[in-house]
Amino acid sequence: MKRKIAKYITKHSLLNDRAKVLVALSGGADSVALLAVLRTLNYECYAIHCNFHLRGEESMRDEQFVRTLCNKWGTPLYVIDFSTEEYAKEKRISIEMAARELRYNAFEKERAKIGAEAIAIAHHCDDSAETMLLNLIRGTGIKGLHGIRPKNGFLVRPMLCVDRKDILQYLEQIGEEYVTDSTNLQTDFTRNKIRLQLLPLMREINPSITETLAETAEHISQAELIYEEGIKKGLQRVMSGDRIDIERLKGEPAPQTLLHEILYPLGFTRAQITDIYLSIDRESGKWFESDKWIVAKDRKSFILAVKQLKEEEIVLPAEGKVTIDDGSIRLKTKVFDGTFSKLSNTACLDADTLKLPLTLRRAQKGDRFKPFGMRGSKLVSDYLTDRKRSIIEKERQLVIADANGVIVWLVGERPAAPFCITPNTKKLLCIEWQRR
Repeated sequence: MKRKIAKYITKHSLLNDRAKVLVALSGGADSVALLAVLRTLNYECYAIHCNFHLRGEESMRDEQFVRTLCNKWGTPLYVIDFSTEEYAKEKRISIEMAARELRYNAFEKERAKIGAEAIAIAHHCDDSAETMLLNLIRGTGIKGLHGIRPKNGFLVRPMLCVDRKDILQYLEQIGEEYVTDSTNLQTDFTRNKIRLQLLPLMREINPSITETLAETAEHISQAELIYEEGIKKGLQRVMSGDRIDIERLKGEPAPQTLLHEILYPLGFTRAQITDIYLSIDRESGKWFESDKWIVAKDRKSFILAVKQLKEEEIVLPAEGKVTIDDGSIRLKTKVFDGTFSKLSNTACLDADTLKLPLTLRRAQKGDRFKPFGMRGSKLVSDYLTDRKRSIIEKERQLVIADANGVIVWLVGERPAAPFCITPNTKKLLCIEWQRR
């Protein structure tokens, strides 16, 4: 087994010769075997043990076991204690997820402290097979079928080339004991059901099932590289800034798959992505939301935007600066000397026609204003449609209104006619909008 692991380390460039390695040591057979092999391969080993205090006396038994083992082998050991249940409650996550976060955060902190090249984790071939089957049962794309990767940042897994049977035989050969986590024998967890029930059944059909799945995962991992390159080129063809060109998307070999790769990382569910795809040939205006993102169907594009909270009305000072999520508003009064800014991000208004205080808010359904240079009033929504503004831009449009609620400026667009400069203007209020 030692020779097999040494070849695997070299093949995947997991560790340099005589590297300093932090080994995750639970006390289970796999972690004991990992530490034993790395020591005999002349790596400078340090061990770290996490006590999550979830199994009462058994947790303390495991800690004492690894202390005794490391003392016997002369391996430096770092023991970290966690209040796992409190952490899970505070973060509102499962105990399993809490233990994972605490464990990997502790590993990285200790690795950096001692200057280790890598953190060695004792996942083996069976673990990778279980992960592959678990993802397959739950439903997954190609990325969920490559099993456990041998390297992820500072994390390395040198034992993915061996299975549990190999590990137990190796420990018997070197005369080393180990401890067993009793929760691994319970079938009320999905992964344990796969380990204790599904995999044994599959071995009746194929005695080398874990090796077969490992080989399949390797093939899928290589195919994934080609897949990712195809997705990357597809994104370049259909994406322009925050827009997905619908006609170009429809011309892709697998448009729904490409759309999934764009939207799934933004928190959209598979069901939502299917609905978005089905809206391709429907009218504009459809709106979809994940926790943090918005997708809007707009004429020839899907528009992506980060969600923003809708502010309440903000009362603006007579002079000064106000900052919101989108940007900032700066107000300044001055005597009118015949000169003023004509930039679209600035409105220069006749200060004496304004009833203060002014307020800043989002445009609302039914808002009307009298655009400078146009006759009569117009719905803000109609004005923005004429300006070919997208549904997202309409949703985020800001307006500034006076004390009576009359719109004086459609921010970034035209000011309202009743408040514009005339030959009788004596004092200006200049409002400047700076987008983030």
